[in-house]
Amino acid sequence: MWQRYVAVGDSFTEGIGDVGPDGVPRGWADRFAEELAVRNPDLQYANLAVRGRRMRSIVAEQLPTALQAEPDLLSIVGGVNDVLRPTWSLLAVSDALEGGVAEARARGADVLLITYGRPAKRSRLLRRVAQRLTDYRDEVLRISDQYGCLLLDLWDVDNFHDSRFWSPDRLHLNSLGHQRMSWAVLEAVGLAAPDWRQTIPNKESTAFVGRVASNVAWTGNYFLPWVGRRLLGRSSGDGLAPKRPELEPLISPTQSQ
Repeated sequence: MWQRYVAVGDSFTEGIGDVGPDGVPRGWADRFAEELAVRNPDLQYANLAVRGRRMRSIVAEQLPTALQAEPDLLSIVGGVNDVLRPTWSLLAVSDALEGGVAEARARGADVLLITYGRPAKRSRLLRRVAQRLTDYRDEVLRISDQYGCLLLDLWDVDNFHDSRFWSPDRLHLNSLGHQRMSWAVLEAVGLAAPDWRQTIPNKESTAFVGRVASNVAWTGNYFLPWVGRRLLGRSSGDGLAPKRPELEPLISPTQSQ
């Protein structure tokens, strides 16, 4: 069982969409660490992820600090912020990821990678970059195989396209989604977990008028501000520090809610 787990990445790993009792984002990585701590109370955990970060920044800024902690388990998850930019280089993103994975593996850490689900099934915005995400997934699979990584591949998991797993911004999981993700990660690393593929029964359909109103609200509250930040060269994570910058034990861990 692992003794030192460090998570690096962007908003997905920071836990945006899943707010803890203290008002700080919780997310799948925290929930997964809590489950590890149930199995090993001596576990120490750090989360260096910051929203808005692109892969080069994750590897250049977060990975050196992560490796200084000598983790025996390291999750490196990112790439969507690169994919959503107007300019995109698959080679640059995959090279950054591969370099980080190679260095971590050379130092003896187990590395966890995650691929994302098919975007066209859930989001019109992501549908426009579907080919980019497809190509990036192929690179993640190649890197995982080449370096012997732990892998969670969500590409063909329809369950995660249920809108009830997602925040109103349609880009981040909500608390239920992060809970399911933590279960999926547990299974991916070979540990017992609840059935994360189980569907939620009795999904209510949304009337056409309701869908239109929802789309209008989403455009004004989330999409246009996102476009504005891109035009100004800003990120939602500008000036933010990691929420859990150093390895620390998880005090009285509880089962994920």
